[in-house]
Amino acid sequence: MLSVYLNFTLLYLAVLILIPAVRSQTSYANFFVNPDFIVAKQFNESSQRARYTIQNWAKKLAAEGPWTVVNKTMTPPSGDIHDYMSFSPYSWPDCSNVGNTTELAPEQVWTTCPYVTRDGRFNPDARMVNNIGDFDDMADAVAYSTMSFVINNDATFAQNAVRFIRTWFLDPETRMNPNLNFAQMKRGPDGQNGTRTGVLDLKSMTKVVNGIMILRGSQASQWTSDLDARMVEWTREYITWLQTAPIAVEEAAAENNHGTFYYNQLAALQILVGDTQGARQTLESYFTELYPRQIAANGDQPLETDRTRPYHYRSYNLAAMITNARLGEYIGYNVWSLTTSAGATIKTALDYAMSQAPGDDDPSSLYPYIAAVGVEYGDPDKAYAKFLVDRMANGLLVAPFHFWDELDLTGVAPGSTKSADNAKPTDRAVTSSALLALRIPNIVGTSGVVLFGFTMAFLFSTM
Repeated sequence: MLSVYLNFTLLYLAVLILIPAVRSQTSYANFFVNPDFIVAKQFNESSQRARYTIQNWAKKLAAEGPWTVVNKTMTPPSGDIHDYMSFSPYSWPDCSNVGNTTELAPEQVWTTCPYVTRDGRFNPDARMVNNIGDFDDMADAVAYSTMSFVINNDATFAQNAVRFIRTWFLDPETRMNPNLNFAQMKRGPDGQNGTRTGVLDLKSMTKVVNGIMILRGSQASQWTSDLDARMVEWTREYITWLQTAPIAVEEAAAENNHGTFYYNQLAALQILVGDTQGARQTLESYFTELYPRQIAANGDQPLETDRTRPYHYRSYNLAAMITNARLGEYIGYNVWSLTTSAGATIKTALDYAMSQAPGDDDPSSLYPYIAAVGVEYGDPDKAYAKFLVDRMANGLLVAPFHFWDELDLTGVAPGSTKSADNAKPTDRAVTSSALLALRIPNIVGTSGVVLFGFTMAFLFSTM
């Protein structure tokens, strides 16, 4: 009897080792992965688990889609449900001087009280219309589905991506009008127009472009020439809005992450429509006008440090800077060695951000950009690899960014560096794991640990 239980236990452990790990879904602030890299399919075996995660996330997102801009209970001031709409996330009502003698109903507050900005303090009322959340989910779904289509050679993923693109941009019943005239409106008596910060809502347009470029490069039959032509037409109209609408022009001049993300959008869209020269001019504008003032000599990003959540906003702007650099690299404009007026580079900014404690912010928001800098600038001392392994352990190997920014982990074990992020235990992924955890195909989930515990308890109870 004992041998039976021993055999069962060994078999169970073997099965657990072979089952890929599944991570909860994360939406990275932004990314652009060279579509030529995806289409070439020259993937390292060591990124297999990250590729599995990408496919798993694509399936999870697909079960939630498709998404459409018309999915909202409120109508924009234009009266056209096809207009994108959102409310300013940091705007709060100030009803102290509106003369009311009784408590105002929510609808009265929205239209009567002036709204004031409280930086970094999110007002949950802003998500009563969730076009922004739907767009972000759609963009992630398009990016991960198209990657999965190539990785797994499964047409279902391509079909899903095309369905999501059609529903959001092209189908007459559900399409978005190519403008952000009503993005990040403030409520109140004068809150009937979008603000320049609303342009940030569509920062993930870069991911959508990435997905379409993968569909094109892989010659997916699901992405027809007619669909491509219609998407180009929509994009050209939106580019015109981005370059001429007063609130968009104002956002382009923003010196912090808002401006950086604006250039992500515009350059990516210009690449999509085949305007490589325009995309280069857009990126040159960013790297010669905004970028020189964004990073100090010590690597600090003063305009992000001055915000209420400096760790978050440094990571946020790094995501946008790296995306601009990768868009440039894709069209032959290499900016990785460009320095700011203070002589700093993107690497300098990342190194500074790594040295700072996150406070109440999520330390993992910086992790994808640590890997990106390590890949682009090199990691001869394994400083970036050690930092990530110390904090993520086996979690690094299942993270999607490990697929497109794969650091050399040879000889790097968990606990090999000291933590600088004051992370809580829940912020870390099995930091006490041995190096073996980085080598086997899977570390079991909670249910597996529980079942194994019961198996062992039963085994020893029979001995």
